[in-house]
Amino acid sequence: MGDSPLIARRLTARPRLALQSTHPITSETSLRANIRDLVALTKPGINLMVLVTAGGGIALALQRPDWLTCICALLGTALIVGSANSLNCYIERNVDKHMTRTKNRPLPAGRLQPSTALILGIVLAAISLPLLFLAVNAMTAFLGAFALISYVGIYTPMKQMTPFALLVGAVPGAMPPLMGWTAATDELSAPGLVLFGILFLWQLPHFLAISLFRESEYTRAGIKVYPATQGPQGTRWHAIAWALALVPVSLLPGPLGIAGALYTSIALIAGVVFVASTLRHVDSENVTPWGKKVFFTSLFYLPIIFAALALDAAIG
Repeated sequence: MGDSPLIARRLTARPRLALQSTHPITSETSLRANIRDLVALTKPGINLMVLVTAGGGIALALQRPDWLTCICALLGTALIVGSANSLNCYIERNVDKHMTRTKNRPLPAGRLQPSTALILGIVLAAISLPLLFLAVNAMTAFLGAFALISYVGIYTPMKQMTPFALLVGAVPGAMPPLMGWTAATDELSAPGLVLFGILFLWQLPHFLAISLFRESEYTRAGIKVYPATQGPQGTRWHAIAWALALVPVSLLPGPLGIAGALYTSIALIAGVVFVASTLRHVDSENVTPWGKKVFFTSLFYLPIIFAALALDAAIG
């Protein structure tokens, strides 16, 4: 015998009730995932380092900070970096598919549409540049616009053409502390340029080290890196040269009067350790351990330098 209409209705209603009870949870989970992916497009880890270095530039320039200007400068800088990173994700979405460290980003993994990254990048630029211009000053807004255009319009496509794109990309990468300085002083002056120089030089051995232990991924993605053209040994000597150049530049805040003996001592020790990490086992045939060691040393070097600047300024 078949089920009665009432029993049939009850049986068919149960799955519908279950679906209704789980649907809001599924939607909420999806919303959270989308928000996480939108934030990921801006590369928050990089943005955190940007805020540290930009904040360092502001702190060194200001004895009596205008907190509203400081907040607007940091917010505008973070937004413009987020814009550059989102547009970079949009342009390199097909390149990112070929590298282990990038293939799970929202666009190559297919979790977001490419147009989403494009729109996000444009919106963040449209907010950040007027914010810097109106709430901070024209100089800082100009530097932010230059960093955005050079990173997205020059460096990003140049990576597919020549390994010397590294030098071009280091310019916008070094802009945040200079923007912090100009936000506080409204001028390009020697101390701000030294902060720019420290970050510029730091990036070169940092990224050369990465290119050594990820060369195969970069090559597979069509990105030109030094190991593919200069060879592993040539790349290591380039990294050593840039690390050596970083040491005297990192000591310049002392003579310029924006740092004292405490910073100078810490910067000298950190610089010697960094250079020593590049020299150790430099003739080893296995370049992967060397690259990883220099890379991780560089990750400690930069926070130590800016923390020493902040500490020196606080007690000075």
